[in-house]
Parts: sequence; C-alpha cells; structure tokens
Amino acid sequence: MSNLELAPSVMRYYGETANEDSRLRDSADGRMELVRTQELLRRFMPPAPARVLDVGGGTGIHAEWLVKDGYDVTLVDPVPRHVESASAVCPAFLGDARDLREPDSSFDVVQLLGPLYHLPDPGDRSKALAEAVRVVKPGGLVAAAAINRYASLFEHVTYAHLHTERMYDSVSRILETAVYDGARGFAVAYFHRAEELAAELAASGLTEVQVFGIEGPAWSLVKAAEQQPGEGPTDDLIASAMAAARMAENYPELLAASSHLLAVGRR
Repeated sequence: MSNLELAPSVMRYYGETANEDSRLRDSADGRMELVRTQELLRRFMPPAPARVLDVGGGTGIHAEWLVKDGYDVTLVDPVPRHVESASAVCPAFLGDARDLREPDSSFDVVQLLGPLYHLPDPGDRSKALAEAVRVVKPGGLVAAAAINRYASLFEHVTYAHLHTERMYDSVSRILETAVYDGARGFAVAYFHRAEELAAELAASGLTEVQVFGIEGPAWSLVKAAEQQPGEGPTDDLIASAMAAARMAENYPELLAASSHLLAVGRR
C-alpha cells in the first residue's frame, strides 16, 4: 500500500465482486446513505458550475447527481471497471488518491467519499488528504467519508449472526484494531472514530472541520427490517430513521451510532 499499490482484496472486491452503485441505489440503508450524503454536501458546496474532483468516485453515482446539479465534475478511481462506467457520466480517469495528477489549486471542491476506507496505514491517509488539499483552491471545500469504528457491530446484529463465534471474534478485532484484514467478504478496511477523522483533516491543514453521522443512529433498524422475511422496511420507518439522522446532528455523542461519517473542511 505504501508503494501506491492497492491491497489485492480491494481490487478484487470492487473489480470482481461488489457493485457499489447497486448497494447505494437498491438497499434501504444504502439509499439513506446516498440521500444524506447529498443533503450534507449541498449545504457546503459552492454554486454551480464549480469544478469538483471526485476522488475514488467509483462508478460515478455521486458524480451523476453533481452533474445534474450543474457542477463540472472529473472523476478519478483506481478500479478500471469503475472508470469505464463513470465515463458515461463525466470525464473519468484511472488514478490513486495518494498521487493525483491534477495541478495545484485547480478545483473548487475535492471529495474523497471512499479512499480513506481502504487505507489502513495513517501515512497513506495523510498522503490522500495532502493531495486533496494541494489540488483544491484556497478557500475550497474538501469532503471525506469514513466508515464508523462501530459500524460492523451494528451491521452484523442486523444479519442475526453477531453471536456466532466467527463473527463475534471478527468484529471484536475490528473494534480493538480499527482494521479489517480483507480475508473474506469485504476488502481491507479502516474504521474511524469521529474525533480521529476530524483530527486527520485538521492535520492536513484544513480549517472549519465538521463531522457528521451520515445515516444517523437508527440506520441499523432499517437494515434489520430489510433482512427479515416480508416486504422489508416501510416508508414510514425509513422516513423516521432519516429524521433521526437529522436530529442527531446536534448531539456529537450519537456519531458513534452512524454507519458512515462525513467530514468537511476548508483549505
């Protein structure tokens, strides 16, 4: 990873196994994540047609709504099939968050809505944030997403198997180390605490740093309802969980219950 190579499990997971686009469009908690990310970013985005660099932008699911909002979006991602899909949405190029080819101070917004997930080495995360700060204009916005340290605990309850020995041991290791090794299922991943994410953005030179819980404290109730037999979570349950996410913003202690975190800061 330190030689600007992605862990094999990351390339395998996103290149062969996972469809991140489908997760955000089709699953109930994924749709919550997408809508809330849009809500939060729109609070801080400069007026269109500002230039946005979507680093680790996957198949272009966020670039899609940004383009519809009138932004001039360029996407960078290390996975060839992601770049191929995203090219239908905006200019898209192969690249690594830790070594961007874009010039200094060339974008109004730089977003990293995935790279920090899969950089367990703090030096690599520092490089990715330093590159974002280099590329964004003075006064520009940097937005970075992270997986919450405690997300796997909540998630594996929804699958009703956290009590099994294998899952109990696996999630316990994540809680203790903040790292998943990518041995099976998900790829190598790093899990942030909210205060840690804020500190990493501040250390990169960003100011006015704020951290939000994206899905809020009730997302796992929605996901659990989706896993049970029947029609899945009702519209009212999803709406209530979204209301909980918005209400929780004034209570930092509830950040620990969200699945994903979003941090924003200014250069």
